[in-house]
Amino acid sequence: METVETTVARYLAAVDTALPGFVESLYLTGSVALGAYQPGHSDIDTLIVTSRRPTDQDRTALAAVHAGMPPKPHLDGVYLDRETFFQQPADRRVAPFVVEGRFRADQPCGELHPVLWLLLTRYGKAVRGPEVPTLGLTVDHDAVRRFNLDNLETYWRPLAASLRAAVADVPEATQVGAEGVAWCALGPARLHFTLAHGDIVSKAGAAAYLAEVLPAYGPLADRALRWRRGEPIAFTVADAREAADSVEAVVADAFRRWG
Repeated sequence: METVETTVARYLAAVDTALPGFVESLYLTGSVALGAYQPGHSDIDTLIVTSRRPTDQDRTALAAVHAGMPPKPHLDGVYLDRETFFQQPADRRVAPFVVEGRFRADQPCGELHPVLWLLLTRYGKAVRGPEVPTLGLTVDHDAVRRFNLDNLETYWRPLAASLRAAVADVPEATQVGAEGVAWCALGPARLHFTLAHGDIVSKAGAAAYLAEVLPAYGPLADRALRWRRGEPIAFTVADAREAADSVEAVVADAFRRWG
């Protein structure tokens, strides 16, 4: 599997060949920017600034570039032209983006939200283009709060209910997939941390934070984190139910404090 540096360099070489002068800046966000990249688990998240709004021909070329990238790790990201980038859109508008390595150009971009700009402003790393502190970006902390509360209510709470329903009639000792349990055990705590501190935390930091604010779920989060690090940890239906409980507890606590 390629390193982050090799994958990004491969992408830049390919896009510069296909569309010379099109990509002006490339910023690393996500786990790479947070120093929490996990080979085999993490994607390479980027925000890419272009010299112009992409034409149909540009979009066709970009689709070909991304189709030619290695399957792992995925190089994901959002494309914004220079003018739009400095408007800091956070409305999930239609924009070219890449998710799980697949280029899309005609759908709302779910990554254009307030937390993206918080993460970029605090931790973004320039591979090409001016360093982030020189860009004059701002963070709308009230928008971040509203976004996180909405995400907890409309995504995480229903996900917990779906997880609980999926294992409702299954014996507790039955083994289940680790990915879903880890996702639920660590994800909501990251939003809770942002609500509490106005900052971003990695999944590793989220495990420690959850153990601090809701100690009953700390051991499950620690096991989820160790699984992500490659330890051979198995999860059962009992763990899935506890993960659903932890999601609901985090959501309830967040709304009690900041809702």
